[in-house]
Amino acid sequence: MAEAFVTGAGMIPMGKHRNSSYAGLAAPAVMAALHSAGMDAGQIDAVFCGNSFGGMLTGQRIAKEVNLGGIPIVNVENACSGGANALYEAVFSVRQRRYRNVLVIGVDKLTQFNGGTIPLVGEDWEVRRGMVMPALYAMRAQRYLHERQDSKLEDLAAVSVKARTHAANNPYAQYRSPVTVDEVLSSRMIAEPLTMLQCCPTGDGAAAVVVSSAVGACQSAIKVLASVLHSGKFASGYRNMIWPEISAACATDAYKESGIRSQDLNVVELHDAFTIAELVYYEILGLCERGASTEFLRDGQSTYGGDVVVNPSGGLLAKGHPIGASGTAQVVEMFWQLTGMAGPRQVPEAQLGLCHVTGGGISGMDHGASCVHIFEKVR
Repeated sequence: MAEAFVTGAGMIPMGKHRNSSYAGLAAPAVMAALHSAGMDAGQIDAVFCGNSFGGMLTGQRIAKEVNLGGIPIVNVENACSGGANALYEAVFSVRQRRYRNVLVIGVDKLTQFNGGTIPLVGEDWEVRRGMVMPALYAMRAQRYLHERQDSKLEDLAAVSVKARTHAANNPYAQYRSPVTVDEVLSSRMIAEPLTMLQCCPTGDGAAAVVVSSAVGACQSAIKVLASVLHSGKFASGYRNMIWPEISAACATDAYKESGIRSQDLNVVELHDAFTIAELVYYEILGLCERGASTEFLRDGQSTYGGDVVVNPSGGLLAKGHPIGASGTAQVVEMFWQLTGMAGPRQVPEAQLGLCHVTGGGISGMDHGASCVHIFEKVR
């Protein structure tokens, strides 16, 4: 099987871009990724475009904007994992020697809903009864605090504080201003115990990367060591709220495929859509022992100077979470970190990194889809 490399990356600042179309959001990210890879549109063999709410032929509309045509364009929808799923498909295609250079796009525009709820599927009986994502993660938080008697509300809030601290050095982040634990806890209650500042913001964004079969003349590149996609398993009864099996299975397979251990990682971008998610995924990804995530956070092991820097971009809590764009945006950040281009938020001597994204509420499953990718610095 051939190897796959990320040879270029680009994105736009996350935020509220009410006057931009999907093509308008994605085109600058695509051009930045091509420039980063030292390529022009004519060198791209195929496009995979992840999005959830762009409607039909989103990838084709973007391709037209950047003069890409006559090549395979595949649109990928997999909720929060859509952008990472597009990367998964690109990596598979390159490894199978079908294409040499593939463009991966992640884009979504949540401001089109004007602050209302996103479209939900009526057949999901849990959703009909209120099990939307804030409620699901609130239940996880309640269970976590019940089982981990030493954990406090202040520990949940500390995740938001860390996210904003990291995002302060990220010009692409939606929210860069610092917050305190008191400010987080006193913000409006969304789903107890999660307050507004413990939930990812609504916004728009786009990111793009180029996946290639060889590094060639590229100035910077990272190697894809593992690319794993899982869907959830149906369970009609009890589900462990603080041990999502879908992400655990993804992580296990990714470590096996890559041949590395969790202790080898220097930087991680994980799915912190809510504060409790980060604490849960510390353990799921093996960054700390099971039951030790609160202590791991308190001891500063997930920030600069600790064991591994988690979400140097600010994560979904601060960088933003435009659903289909998020998985690709994580990879853009990882490309910058492993190639030494992250500026003031650079993780020193970063060699190995992991990106994790999960999501998609569906009745009877902990999540609908999850992706884990592991990368290694090349140059």
